[in-house]
Amino acid sequence: MRPMTFLVVEDSPTMRQLISFSLRRFPDCRIVEAVDGADALRRMAYDEIDFVLTDINMPIMDGLKLVALLRANARTRNMPIIIITTEGAEEDRQRGLELGADAYISKPVEADALVRRVEQVLQDRWAEVGGTP
Repeated sequence: MRPMTFLVVEDSPTMRQLISFSLRRFPDCRIVEAVDGADALRRMAYDEIDFVLTDINMPIMDGLKLVALLRANARTRNMPIIIITTEGAEEDRQRGLELGADAYISKPVEADALVRRVEQVLQDRWAEVGGTP
């Protein structure tokens, strides 16, 4: 079984590093990083991605557009996606969930909360297909 590959889409190098570091708690995982939605799509063309964590506010292509494109593509339609928003961005949060994101996390991101949320999304996905993680 190949390791799970996370794609972290975030324009802030510091935030991207924090999220990637937090995800390393998952054993045998791979982490791919992208600076915006367009970069994420390029990386997905070459890497087999299992889970996307994306910021909303980014240059070139924002996270909402990325979520919409991933949900419209048969290959990525069922991929778990968590959006990361600044606190108080209720409209963005709601729009992300309406577009098909599985969950959201508010900034500032806390490592333990991030890991718990990813685990919850994975458990929910496994429950949908009748399996176990």
